Amino acid sequence: MKKIILTALLATALLSCKKEAEKTEENIAVTDSADIKKDAEPETSKIALKEVDQKGLTEILSKNNDTLYVTNFFATWCGPCMMEMPHFKKKIEELKDKPVKFTFINIYNKPAWETEVPAFAQNSGLADKILLLDDSKLNQDFFVNFQQWQGNNIPFTFFRKGDKVEESEGSMTEEMLNSQIDSFLK
Repeated sequence: MKKIILTALLATALLSCKKEAEKTEENIAVTDSADIKKDAEPETSKIALKEVDQKGLTEILSKNNDTLYVTNFFATWCGPCMMEMPHFKKKIEELKDKPVKFTFINIYNKPAWETEVPAFAQNSGLADKILLLDDSKLNQDFFVNFQQWQGNNIPFTFFRKGDKVEESEGSMTEEMLNSQIDSFLK
């Protein structure tokens, strides 16, 4: 008797799950087709990021005044790059009234310039601080701007205030970023 009741309960449960799954698939199909707008323009297409060339970037890196310039080279597919972005965002907010300028250079992933980079720019709130750099157009003369970096690792962050320059290869912790910036602002 127990076996019959158990079998009946199990069969009922399985049939219920199957019907629920069918309903869910039908609902998804109806909802998806009803919500799709063929002419809808994705939000990220409204973000116009600027491309910078080797000469323009060299000018940015060479600025020599009382402002601290923090230039971070990153790619959206780079896990360590994305891990350090919240630290930069927090520091940008903390220093918004100080003479500090943050620039983020997207490098190595030109195919993503139309999709992934604008999406990241929008989601991060950093669109006004991101420049696009086609690394295939760089020559070795560009890397004389750096003591360590030869363009082969990211993330890479370049700090400059007046004649003082520091570099950081690899992902930075929040403490490392704070320490670097504090050393310039003393």
